[in-house]
Amino acid sequence: MYVTGFVASLRAPLVAAARGSRLHRQRRAWLVTAGLGVLALALFVATLTIGTYLPLVDVLASAAGLGQNPGVDFVVHELQMPVALTAVGAGIALGVSGTLFQRLLGNPLASPEFVGISSGASLAAVAGIVLFAWGGYALPAAAFAGAIAGAALIYAIAWRDGVSGYRLILIGIGISELMLALVTYMVARAEIHDAREAMHWLVGSIGQAGTNEIRVLIVALLLLVPAALVLSRSLRALELGDAPAAALGVRVEAARFALIAVAVALVAVATAAAGPMAFVALVAGPMAQRLVGSGGGGILAAGLVGASLVLAADLVAQRLVPIPLPTGVVTGAIGAPYLLWLLATMNRGGSAG
Repeated sequence: MYVTGFVASLRAPLVAAARGSRLHRQRRAWLVTAGLGVLALALFVATLTIGTYLPLVDVLASAAGLGQNPGVDFVVHELQMPVALTAVGAGIALGVSGTLFQRLLGNPLASPEFVGISSGASLAAVAGIVLFAWGGYALPAAAFAGAIAGAALIYAIAWRDGVSGYRLILIGIGISELMLALVTYMVARAEIHDAREAMHWLVGSIGQAGTNEIRVLIVALLLLVPAALVLSRSLRALELGDAPAAALGVRVEAARFALIAVAVALVAVATAAAGPMAFVALVAGPMAQRLVGSGGGGILAAGLVGASLVLAADLVAQRLVPIPLPTGVVTGAIGAPYLLWLLATMNRGGSAG
């Protein structure tokens, strides 16, 4: 009886401490996520305002539908708003998809650039430009179909009584290199005009999306981001391993397929709207996780980091350099040093494979 009472006296403080630590982590996660939301909103407003030479009050009133000046409304709604909405939508989609891939496959290099999805979209879009002279709405539709087809091919080849992250990554890298070789061949054989258009699309540019593409992107985000948040519980279980996840009642292959499907769809709509924006999906997830910590909420935070990265990169590409550049040039300049640092730290830790 004395032993039982002694154990009970120790248990209560430990439970209270664990509960307090969990609440602290959750509070930090929500505060960081809210801060990232404020940062993304500020960059969104900056995108609407910088370069227009219009008063901030007039821009905000027009964006809210309260403007009385047709000239201001034209600049905000026809010129600036499509760019800002595409940057936010593509950034959220890439950030969420990148962190889903990385956490699901247990590898910080498991982003759409390296597992064949972006290259599938690139191959389809370049084929549409070079072989069929597609433009307008046909081009993003081809990119979307190419991303889905590339992901389906990789998943089918990687399947062997289930899909392991290591095999999926290796097969994805191989398929990606094959598709990029075909892209290079088509660009090299194309007419100068077609090759220039293809290269512009391949770099990634926020300003190329039309009204329909933006609508599809927004609707897809409204459906897919909540789906990713709902699936986050299964994702946390899968991060423990297949056997522990199954012991917790998770249908392993069904949950893995659902998570991959959501991530692929997010990449597809983002690439269709803005082209293959380099390194955003690779960088957003780890940055969000470092900020949020272990308190959860990393999926939403990663989306907001992605939106902030794309908005900031577009501002730099369009306003802070002597000659305007495609947004993907700036995201590549940001992501390449991070990739080198990541590979160096993985090698020092003995986990580079």
